[in-house]
Amino acid sequence: MKIAAAQTIVSPDITANGRTIRSMIAATAADGARVINFCEGALSGYSKSQILHPEDWASFDWRQQEAELRAIADLCGDLRIFAVVGGAHRLAEGYPPHNSLYVFSETGALLTRYDKRFLSNSELGGWYSPGTAPITFDINGYRFGCAICIEATFPEVFQEYANLGVDAVFFSSYGIPEYFQIALRAHAGLNCIWIGAATPAQKAAKGPASIIGPDGKWVAQCAATPEPGLATAVLNRDDPAYDIPLQKARPWRLKARQGDIYRERMADDPRSEDRSGY
Repeated sequence: MKIAAAQTIVSPDITANGRTIRSMIAATAADGARVINFCEGALSGYSKSQILHPEDWASFDWRQQEAELRAIADLCGDLRIFAVVGGAHRLAEGYPPHNSLYVFSETGALLTRYDKRFLSNSELGGWYSPGTAPITFDINGYRFGCAICIEATFPEVFQEYANLGVDAVFFSSYGIPEYFQIALRAHAGLNCIWIGAATPAQKAAKGPASIIGPDGKWVAQCAATPEPGLATAVLNRDDPAYDIPLQKARPWRLKARQGDIYRERMADDPRSEDRSGY
């Protein structure tokens, strides 16, 4: 199945962002992809960029964001495509919103929502409330998870998803600097998963939207210019190019982490226990 990672312009105008997202969804469906992910804050805007102060959430147009989310859901249903869309998620008064990814199904339903768990130091200063759990969802027999921005620096996020059996992680960020790119390639290769990375077009010079294969290598990248684009790739567990990571390395590492292959071969030998001799 084909997946896509989007590189879109994010503006302070929620309505304009909604139009941009729907236009890219339509282009993705026409290209034959089954699912597309968008960047962090693709619809709502992001802290310190379009949302300039934490106090601005008090005047944020939640009704308009919901209208745009519903229009996006309807389009997904019309075009029979899944979409992962970055936006803020309103909580009860007194709590900052979640920094979220809304997952829409091909039927137009809101399938689930991922809330960023590892917030940055600045995000904890009244911008967002942390999420609590990973999420997974299945499309055509492939399993997906989600991660956002600074979570690229937490290996446990991606290992947890590998343990949950995902084939790919949709990573959405407001910029993908070089050290994020290095980390994402490592997470993909070490966990033998695909990673689709979405970013705003205005941050593409730092690192464009891209897809990384389960061998840790780039599969596709948008141009590193401030222009909209799509990175696409085909997921295929039986692809001979990924025989080693998917058919050999991943099952081996699972056994290694479980530990039985080592415990049954441990040496019951005093020379093993004695660390004071040669």
